[in-house]
Amino acid sequence: MVNTIEVLGVNKEFVIHHGRHQSLKERLLHPGSGSSEKFRALEDISFVIGAGETVGILGHNGSGKSTLLKTICGVLAPTSGEIKLRGTLAALLELGAGFQPELTGRENVFLYGAMLGLKRKDVAAIFDDIVEFSEIGKFIDTQVKFYSSGMYVRLAFAVAVNVNPDILVVDEVLAVGDERFRAKCMDRIVRFQNEGRTILLVTHDADQVRRLCSRTIVLNRGEMVFDGPTAEGLKVFRDHLHADENSPTKSTHENIEITSVTTPSGSFDVRSGEGMHFDVAITSANAYAGHFVMEIHSRRGELISRSDALTSPVQLKPGANSIGIDIAELPLLDGVYDLNIGIVDDIGQNVMAWSEKAATIQVAYDGREQGIVEIAPSITQS
Repeated sequence: MVNTIEVLGVNKEFVIHHGRHQSLKERLLHPGSGSSEKFRALEDISFVIGAGETVGILGHNGSGKSTLLKTICGVLAPTSGEIKLRGTLAALLELGAGFQPELTGRENVFLYGAMLGLKRKDVAAIFDDIVEFSEIGKFIDTQVKFYSSGMYVRLAFAVAVNVNPDILVVDEVLAVGDERFRAKCMDRIVRFQNEGRTILLVTHDADQVRRLCSRTIVLNRGEMVFDGPTAEGLKVFRDHLHADENSPTKSTHENIEITSVTTPSGSFDVRSGEGMHFDVAITSANAYAGHFVMEIHSRRGELISRSDALTSPVQLKPGANSIGIDIAELPLLDGVYDLNIGIVDDIGQNVMAWSEKAATIQVAYDGREQGIVEIAPSITQS
């Protein structure tokens, strides 16, 4: 496999100034005033991404995700280390990055194409496709400073995917816009995957990472703490990094562990439409009042169901605990499904314990319907 992205020992430092005078006059009257300190945003980051890989980057706010992408895209220069790219790269960084607000959408399209090394005639050849995908129509000749956030994203994404890059870098921007357009973007990303392009995706959406990425990199305070299979990466992210360490609501009852998930029969095989029971063994260092969360995903990473945490309170005692879970009916069609379970805090925000792919549910279905869920419509005719 040919490597398309190589990040080799990258460090990035910023200088933070305190109490520094803003105007030139004040600086001349008070030379040397104020203080500064160095902040290291990235600490010795190294990884290699091969052609055709889709890699997700996870981490809480301030972990260095966006800084890393900016160094990969050449927006920021690393303080030390080296980044090697093979092939053309298109990036969607923070909202509106790369657009000139005083220029129209049309002018920005041609400017962006020139920045990617395309000739004007090459951009003109794909211009109609860009406008059609972006769905901004008559606003293409309006200054982009008047665009809504959704229009920004639609145009930026349309340009990025229509210049046919070898590498696509996406940083959170797909969280903006309507659901239909986000689905359209996801379809285009899947098409890029099928075409063997390299994709680097930063998002807070764990379901999106699970669906699209076979490999995940997890950052924490500028350090890379994990690089490997997505299921394991999501567990690292949720077990250790999902709660903001500076949050005043962060619980001190952190020593909670899900140790096993079992059924009375010893099997998670079930027939469609039937119910099932399973038991979750949990150990806790302290007494803890929290809430139970359950997710069911298809093998393609699609979220089938997520329980409402705040409707499932649990009271953990110090030591061993057992929680029984009853599902009255599973209307799933034939297939294999992954079960994720967790314990969250009393406001449903911080994950205190998590088990990714805690069990695999095998559903057998005797009917002829296709899809994921049995609807069983009732037909009447008058």
